[in-house]
Amino acid sequence: MSLDMDFVRSQFPAFEQPSLTGQAFFENAGGSYTCRQVIDRLTRFYRERKVQPYAPYEASRLGGAEMDEARTRLAAMLGVKRQEVSFGPSTSQNTYVLANAVRRWIKPGEAIVVTDQDHEANTGVWRRLADEGVEVREWKIDPHTGSLDPDKLALLLDDKVRLVCFPHCSNVVGEINDVAAITALAHSAGAFVCVDGVSYAPHGFPDVGELACDVYLFSAYKTYGPHQGIMVIREGFGSELPNQGHYFNGETLYKRFTPAGPDHAQIAASAGMADYFEALSAHHGGPATGAGAARHAHDLMRSQEVAVLQPLLDYLGGRNDVRLIGPRSAANRAPTVAVDLDRKAEPVAAALSDHGIMAGGGDFYAVRPLRALGVDTTKGVLRLSFVHYTTEAEVSALIKALDVVL
Repeated sequence: MSLDMDFVRSQFPAFEQPSLTGQAFFENAGGSYTCRQVIDRLTRFYRERKVQPYAPYEASRLGGAEMDEARTRLAAMLGVKRQEVSFGPSTSQNTYVLANAVRRWIKPGEAIVVTDQDHEANTGVWRRLADEGVEVREWKIDPHTGSLDPDKLALLLDDKVRLVCFPHCSNVVGEINDVAAITALAHSAGAFVCVDGVSYAPHGFPDVGELACDVYLFSAYKTYGPHQGIMVIREGFGSELPNQGHYFNGETLYKRFTPAGPDHAQIAASAGMADYFEALSAHHGGPATGAGAARHAHDLMRSQEVAVLQPLLDYLGGRNDVRLIGPRSAANRAPTVAVDLDRKAEPVAAALSDHGIMAGGGDFYAVRPLRALGVDTTKGVLRLSFVHYTTEAEVSALIKALDVVL
C-alpha cells in the first residue's frame, strides 16, 4: 500500500508554515520535522504538568504517568521490556555514559571492535578505551564502496573481544547493515553488541528484540520527536555494567545510565512518536496499537522512501562529475545520500537554497569514513537526506536544482 501523502504531511505543522512554503527539506539526517502529536504533548506538559513528577497531587501524578506512558509504549514498539529503555539528553551523551560504564567493566588486555564507518559518537568514545589498556580493533570499510564485510569482522573476533560497536547504517554511506546477522556472529564469539541506530531509526522503528543486539541507540529528534537520546540496553548487559547514576537508583535499569535528572517534559512528549506511528498504521489499514502498528508504519515508510529515492540515485550515478557514495540501489540503503564533488560542498548547499532546496555540506562528524573513502574532508560532501514525508515532486525539484547548480 502506498502512503497517503496528504495525511502524512498533515501530521507535521512545519508543512503549514508560510516561512517554509516552497522549501523542500533535504537535511533530515540532521533532524526531522516534529510531528503534531509530540508538539501537542510537549505544550500540554509545559502548560499543565510542569511540576516535579510522581508526587501525590494531581498535576504531578499526571506528569509522571505521561513519562511512564512514553517508556511503556516505545518499549512495546521496539520489542523490548520497558525497563530496558533509557532517555538521555542526546545519543552522543548516552554513548559517552555507556562507555564510562564499560571502562570500569572491561579489563586491560581485553578487546573491543569498532568500525571506520561510524559517526564519531559511536567510535571515538570506544577508541579512548585504549588509554586504559584495552585493545581496540578496527573493522575497516571497503575504500571503494564504503561497505562493511562481515567476513572481515569474523577475522577480528576471538575470546578476548568483549564488545563489538557498529552502525545500523552510516550517516554518509547509507547502506543498511544486517544487524541481526552481525549480532549473531559477535555473540557466537562471546562478545556483546552496541548498535548506533541514529541513521536508521528515522526510517521506521526497528524490532530491537528481534535484532538481538545488547544496546541500540537513536535520537528522538530525528524520529519526529523532541531533542532526546533513546538507548535500549538489554537486561543481561545492563546488569553487568556498573551503575552510573545515584547509588540508590542502581536497582532500576533505566536509571543506571542516567547520571543527571531526566528532562521530564521531553520524555513525556516522546509518547507522541508512538501516537504518530499508530495513527499512520491505522490510517493505512494496519494495526492500531503497539508493536504491530510500529511494524506496519515501518514498512509503509520504507516503501515510500525506496520508491522516491531510486530516481535520485539513478540521476547521481549517471553523472560523471560527482561520486555517489554508497549503494546505487534504494532497496538496501537509507535515503541519506552523500555526494563527493570537485569543489567545496557547503557553497553548493548554499546555492541549492536559492532554488528552494534545504541541504547540507560538510563532514557531518563522519570524518573517519570519509577519509577511508578518500574524500577530502576540507571539501566535505553534499548530503541530501530525506524521510517518508518527502514527495516525488520534491525529489524532482532537487534534481532540477542540481542540474543548474552543478
